[in-house]
Amino acid sequence: MHKLGQTRSTNQRDHLLHTPDTFVRTTLPGMERASAIVHISPAGGAAFTQYTAELEPGGTLGPTTNQRFLYLIEGAADLAAETTFHSLIPGSFAYIPDDTAHTLTAQQPTRLAVIEKPYESITSTLAPEILTGHEEKILSLPLNDDPDLQVRSLLPANPSFDFAVNIMTYQPGAALSQVEVHIMEHGLLMLQGGGIYRLGDHWYPVTAGDFIWMGPYCPQWFGALGKFPAKYLIYKDWNRHPLV
Repeated sequence: MHKLGQTRSTNQRDHLLHTPDTFVRTTLPGMERASAIVHISPAGGAAFTQYTAELEPGGTLGPTTNQRFLYLIEGAADLAAETTFHSLIPGSFAYIPDDTAHTLTAQQPTRLAVIEKPYESITSTLAPEILTGHEEKILSLPLNDDPDLQVRSLLPANPSFDFAVNIMTYQPGAALSQVEVHIMEHGLLMLQGGGIYRLGDHWYPVTAGDFIWMGPYCPQWFGALGKFPAKYLIYKDWNRHPLV
């Protein structure tokens, strides 16, 4: 039934809520048997690009000269670079440095989150290398000593990386301990469950499949609702001076 122009999606000065009822698919250069739902990009005010790639069996991503982060949501895919080969399953992730030739090929219908951004180098550190892993093998730690709010840091906490990607899981009723306001921007993909997100002066119900972009200094807070844990994948830029 037509919703007569109604949607939860909204695009504000310092944040974006992108809900599945408004997704538009496109094909990015080099993609084969695949499409992309571009959630945020520099055109929308972000310093990075994040999209969900949907691949048919045998489908591939296009190339990029930027650094790239992949998180497999469903399906299975093979990641191949000059000296490495990895099979990815749901929960697998991979970091590929800029200017690294690689291919990702779906073994079956596959969905994955893709984050791309130019690498900001600093002379005191070496650029990172290809990294792969699975979220269940990453240590889960409580945020601010709250056992009902767990964080898995998928990328190492060292200065060679100019961004971080974390998995955050909230038990029903768990919430951030404060409204956060900071220089870092976020890209957030809801993986399961739902709750209420405060963005700026607005309060939004959110659920699995939703994407949120939070610009620098956007007031933000989340509380989980429902009978099941809420879980999301979240990007942030860090490890670089604000004037760089």
